[in-house]
Amino acid sequence: MFIGIDLGTSSVKIVLVDKTGLIVNTVSNSYDLFIPKPSWTEQDPNDWYMQTIKGLKEIVEGYEDEIEGISFSGQMHGLVILDKNDNILRNALLWNDQRTIDEVNYLNEEIGIDNLLEFTGNIALTGLTAPKIMWVKNHEPDIFAKIDKVMLPKDYLIYKLTNVFASDVSDLSGTLYFNPRTKDYSNEMLDIIGIQKSMLPKIYESYQVVGNLSDEIKTILNINNNIKVIAGGGDQAVGAIGTGVVGNGECSISLGTSGVIFVSSENFNVDKISHFQSYSHANGKYHMMAVMLNAAGSIKWWNESILNTVNYNEYYDKVSKANIEEQLFFLPYLTGERAPINDPYAKGVLFGLGVHHKVEDIDLAVVEGVTFALRDSFELIKKLGVDIKRVRITGGGAKSRVWAQMISDILNVEVSKIKSEEGPALGAAILAMVGCKVFNSVEDACKEIVELDQLFVPDPLKSKYYDVKYSTFIKIYPKLKELYEEMN
Repeated sequence: MFIGIDLGTSSVKIVLVDKTGLIVNTVSNSYDLFIPKPSWTEQDPNDWYMQTIKGLKEIVEGYEDEIEGISFSGQMHGLVILDKNDNILRNALLWNDQRTIDEVNYLNEEIGIDNLLEFTGNIALTGLTAPKIMWVKNHEPDIFAKIDKVMLPKDYLIYKLTNVFASDVSDLSGTLYFNPRTKDYSNEMLDIIGIQKSMLPKIYESYQVVGNLSDEIKTILNINNNIKVIAGGGDQAVGAIGTGVVGNGECSISLGTSGVIFVSSENFNVDKISHFQSYSHANGKYHMMAVMLNAAGSIKWWNESILNTVNYNEYYDKVSKANIEEQLFFLPYLTGERAPINDPYAKGVLFGLGVHHKVEDIDLAVVEGVTFALRDSFELIKKLGVDIKRVRITGGGAKSRVWAQMISDILNVEVSKIKSEEGPALGAAILAMVGCKVFNSVEDACKEIVELDQLFVPDPLKSKYYDVKYSTFIKIYPKLKELYEEMN
């Protein structure tokens, strides 16, 4: 048996699978998100650990002597800092935290984009880890002075479960102090940030064994045999493993809180035009991804915060019956935006409202707006020479047939759903199996385990209409950009 742990933004999901990839059991435990100021997001790493242990206790019960390996998928970019006694120095700053605007401007403008691309293959964004370290240095110097270890969210779990200070190439790619091309830390960036390499974890490929479950944890879980712990990776790369996107040019779209277009590649490619993120993949190769901050998060906001409902079946049923000819547009920039506009000042907008509009018209506009925003990045990736004919979708939003069909219509590609909805957690379990030599490679494991389910093909009439509607959507943000800046 193998365990995959997916450390997400709202909860930790744990899956138990057998050697065929069959999911035997799943457990999910949630924890709090703290918003000390607007656009700031934090969590207590100890909450991750406590809920993970709680979940592991439940999932191993009855299988204590059958577990062989554990691996991880983790929310990316988060900053976890410990002192010399391994005490947590402050709450973790998360991937969608926007407080680092000044640090990002310094890196992109003073250090320079060309230098950043040379050092790391990527430009500075507010969500990345390096600007967060600089923010702590600039605003919390007493805390910065005590830093002994710097790690990412899933690396904290590894450290707590094994006493091994380790990370992997896919997750480290999102820090802006790691060079995916060389698969090593960037000395230039460490000097700029002001930290030492000794503060950083040992680097592994995502499928490599970093150590064994500690005796203390084995006692807690009532396990006697040795359990291998495999490095795992960032949630997007590991989620792509869970959907089988490991071949050159293969594409997935993750519909979680954020929306991610992920393209697997044999080679490391630096995007000097749109500045999409170029990272190491969890299969030992590379990938490019474009991240929007509020995909399913926008739909959740509209339903739960505004409509005060969690009945998503009813919501998507109304969306399916709404009139797509309405010229009503939603810009899903509720917490700023990353790809492709890279504007932390951007805000959500409902444009084109009239007295004749009803709730179902806005329902439709919200889903359309998120999908149009995905198309923004999708079109730019295609312009880089990537010919994408079909995509695989994953994440909570992938459960909706209505949204899957809309993605097919708006992007004008075939869309496949995966039989398993576990995505990153299953990907983590696959990495555990590769690490334990059940399969020779990640690619071999994916061929055996990942199964496609439903297929959605574009409706030619709807695609043609959405082309026209999208051409209006992309004109709205440029008209508002200056106003966004004036508001901040």
